[in-house]
Amino acid sequence: SKNGGALVLMGDDHTAESSTTAHQSDFHLVDVMMPIMAPAGVQEILDYGTYGFALSRYASVWVGLKCLKDTIESTSSVDGSIDRVEIVTPTDFKMPLGGLSIRPRDGILDQEARLQEYKRDAVLAFLRANEINRIVTSGGPNAKIGIITSGKSYLDVRQAFDDLGIDEVKANDLGVRLYKLGCVWPLEPQALKDFAEGLDMIVVVEEKRSLIEVQVREELYGIANPPIVVGKKDEKGSWLFPIKGALDTNEIAIAIAERILRFKADPKVEQKLRSLQQAQAMLADTKDAAFRIPYFCSGCPHNTSTRVPQGMRAYAGIGCHFMAQWMDRSTEGFTHMGGEGANWIGEAPFSKRKHVFQNLGDGTYNHSGVLAIRWAVDSKTNITYKILFNDAVAMTGGQRHEGGLTVDMIARQVAAEGVKKIALVTDEPYKYPSGSHWPANMTIHHREDLDRVQRDLSEIEGTTVLLYDQTCAAEKRRRRKRGTFPDPDKRVIINELVCEGCGDCGVKSNCVSVQPLETEFGRKRKIDQSSCNKDFSCVNGFCPSFVTVHGAKPRKAKPRDMQSST
Repeated sequence: SKNGGALVLMGDDHTAESSTTAHQSDFHLVDVMMPIMAPAGVQEILDYGTYGFALSRYASVWVGLKCLKDTIESTSSVDGSIDRVEIVTPTDFKMPLGGLSIRPRDGILDQEARLQEYKRDAVLAFLRANEINRIVTSGGPNAKIGIITSGKSYLDVRQAFDDLGIDEVKANDLGVRLYKLGCVWPLEPQALKDFAEGLDMIVVVEEKRSLIEVQVREELYGIANPPIVVGKKDEKGSWLFPIKGALDTNEIAIAIAERILRFKADPKVEQKLRSLQQAQAMLADTKDAAFRIPYFCSGCPHNTSTRVPQGMRAYAGIGCHFMAQWMDRSTEGFTHMGGEGANWIGEAPFSKRKHVFQNLGDGTYNHSGVLAIRWAVDSKTNITYKILFNDAVAMTGGQRHEGGLTVDMIARQVAAEGVKKIALVTDEPYKYPSGSHWPANMTIHHREDLDRVQRDLSEIEGTTVLLYDQTCAAEKRRRRKRGTFPDPDKRVIINELVCEGCGDCGVKSNCVSVQPLETEFGRKRKIDQSSCNKDFSCVNGFCPSFVTVHGAKPRKAKPRDMQSST
């Protein structure tokens, strides 16, 4: 409606840096006829978001906003002025009788007809009127090469230009025309044809599968003197900008420079090209000096909760506990969010193993994981769900889950689902109020008994639940800084003269604050007080070198007196 609007934010992660898949959501939105805005930088998230709502209202469509990891996880100064974006209403589109909005008793085929016959044209009219797609450099009067790009790839192209020493004046002198798409689907054909006029070649720079390139080819097919279009593949059919991973600015610069020099010689560009080619060759031959994988934080509850008894097996799931797969935890395999345990439901009838554990974060449980538990109960599958209640959605900002879910609420929910047995394991068994409403089939245990509790649950036929309750260590640190979480007035240190360097403290705690200390007597251990989150599981190591200190704080280095030079 004219006062409505729907904007869909796509959190894409092309290199799977914080995701379980290297995903590209564009084609999902294309399948449901949803225009896709592609912001380049934080400012354009606001600008294109405003355009997106206006487009949604005008054309009565949902609009997608591509929030690539590289853009959304960055910091920038922005202009938040209300009047920064001025919306222009198209004058070259005639609305059908009754408009385009939803209405009561609307037939399904009538909706489809309105979508296909009118809404797409309304979208294109809006894109034209508001000049969402724009020419950045004209290429001068004799432009021969055109570059089409959008979003993050646009910034990569601009970086490539800088690396080649190409500014706007130089681009026009070289005959390079740059076209920045604000909306990557649908591609507005008239502005595209105006851009392509007189060009001999168009280079499409986009990450992952080609969405822009195929539309460019489709729209320019059949016009007089069409330009050569390259993108994913070059002129000979070899890979130019591969689908896998992400694009490298050096490779973009090399591809652009090679094609510029075919049309116009330029010693400076040629010199820059050689330097970039040499740099890429060196990078290709460079070996990683060290390889470090992500790990649990100091004092993370998953250091303890993801352990499984000897000879048993666990599945991972979505959340920080996913990293248990990279440790010696007998944990292998994972599912999508909400599918935790469903893989074992299908595997169990064909496996000689009678039981597995399934890790399930509290946020995922609240999202959709309870449905998998329901299925496991119904299918009478022998599985123990380890619901890891860390009191925060740790991976995405530490916020609490929707609805204020608590441990006793989860216990009552899974009991109502029909699980055979519930065991609550925690670092503080006596912290729960005496009037807490627990299910009849639940017991409470200290985390020191985790191994025994897991073995007992594994012997029970059917679906069982182990609730592990311990607050996220990173969230503890945040809350302590705000004064909203208890801060024990004690610290643990290691007497290096007593320590024999056996490492049992590290084995027991799996904590990255337990660090090696090289001494004249050999390698010992120390506690990094700057990263310690006071979990204290390291004291479970079989060692007399640990000292608990009360009423002390880590010494801070005194500031140095820096004499200003004159």
